[in-house]
Amino acid sequence: MTTPSSKAGTKGVPRATRERQVLAAATEEFGRHGYEATTVAAVAARVGVTKPLLHHYFGSKQDLYLACLNPVGDRLLHAIRTAMTEPAPAAPPTALRVLHALFTALDGQREAWFVLYDATLPPGSDAARRAAYYRRAVDDLAATGTADLLRTTGSGDPLDADALAYAWRGLCTALVRWWVNHPDQSPEVMTQRCARLFAAGRTILAVGDEIA
Repeated sequence: MTTPSSKAGTKGVPRATRERQVLAAATEEFGRHGYEATTVAAVAARVGVTKPLLHHYFGSKQDLYLACLNPVGDRLLHAIRTAMTEPAPAAPPTALRVLHALFTALDGQREAWFVLYDATLPPGSDAARRAAYYRRAVDDLAATGTADLLRTTGSGDPLDADALAYAWRGLCTALVRWWVNHPDQSPEVMTQRCARLFAAGRTILAVGDEIA
């Protein structure tokens, strides 16, 4: 049996191109269906390659997942950190900058968020540990941002900060899930929508204060 060379692809497609196609398809499969329900055979079929060739390129299913996860995790962390740097005086609030950064980083691969937040990863596996590393890093950034926000309101309660960081993670996940179902919505439009929703929330709370 002849082993494919390092540069060979399939059907005249260069290997580097095939690998990008496989990673794009696998990221979508893992994001939509979760690690447990995703099969290497399904990914191979989507790309039009054989299962043995996919194993040759990426190794096991876990290796394929990690090949999808690492660039996603690195891209999201970079986007969030950049958005949280000291803004210009007229820049939008940090929350909107972070959301715009997330939407931009995920645009074209929206399901990638759920690769990071996959509840079906085998406990104790390299995949679960690596995903947990990225989630902790994202959570640490969220904790910093929410604590800073609460300090501006005079609240220094650590449980307030923890609850707000938890709520923020849920909000981001809910917004991305909605966005996946509305593919016509660009990152800019999504950010504008979030700004309107935040403004509406402030109005509702202000009215509540007046009634009280």
